[in-house]
Amino acid sequence: MGIKNSIRKEAKAYLIITLGLLVNALGWVLFLIPADITGGGVSGIAAIIYFATGFPMGVSYLAINVILILIAIRLLGASFGVKTIYSVVVLSVLFSVLQGILKHPIVHDDFMATVIGGFMAGAGVGIVFTQGGSTGGTDIIAMIVNRYRNMSPGRVILLCDIFIISSSFLVFRSIEKVVFGFVVMAVTAYTIDIVISGARQSYQLFIFSKRYEQIAERIAREVHRGVTIVNGQGWYTKDDQKVLLVLVRKHEVNDVFRIIRQVDPKAFMSLAEVMGVYGEGFDRIRG
Repeated sequence: MGIKNSIRKEAKAYLIITLGLLVNALGWVLFLIPADITGGGVSGIAAIIYFATGFPMGVSYLAINVILILIAIRLLGASFGVKTIYSVVVLSVLFSVLQGILKHPIVHDDFMATVIGGFMAGAGVGIVFTQGGSTGGTDIIAMIVNRYRNMSPGRVILLCDIFIISSSFLVFRSIEKVVFGFVVMAVTAYTIDIVISGARQSYQLFIFSKRYEQIAERIAREVHRGVTIVNGQGWYTKDDQKVLLVLVRKHEVNDVFRIIRQVDPKAFMSLAEVMGVYGEGFDRIRG
């Protein structure tokens, strides 16, 4: 049963990653590419190559990432997960397929295309990140530089994006296009943060119920979250009672509610948003 749950969980993760990659690809193909606007990352490099030569974006995206991954494996060791390689391959295929199918822009206003395209590109990458995946590209460059220089990955990625977007001036000879590119970078970064912080948002529940053992057992078995039993006493009744303390991610709250509703519809509980949860099953404490 444990193996089946593990396979189901992994399959769900890859399905969500694929959805995120599709959203990202649509943002580029439907909005940014038709408006001759580029962004950061290897997608931005592939877009500039496409604008300059007409060479398919999917092919150049794959080729650049393969080179980066091979260099990284040589310098850093085989530390790249299957999800990163999967994301690179699938996104390359999506770029190639969608560019061949979707040849007409949806909007004709450059600013609207910039905002919508940047939002979709960021949302797609954010969705991939929430499942432990990565689209490779400048992330790999950042890891390599960080290995040999005392420079944070975030700064390396920012400098790479600035260089890539500024390079689009050599193709378009237009400051306006460069500015739109920086708008894409800002919208994309903001959207990635929103998606990731939303997926990582945690909640704390206190549950008061006479059927606390059944509720605790089902939460542990079905939601796969730890439950702490706290000894309490009602002030008015002076009766001893057990209180369940549970910490869950945002997307798991409805599962806990469902269990409580099925076991004890008359249960009393409180729900509070917490700033952060660190430890096994949640975020790692960073020094």
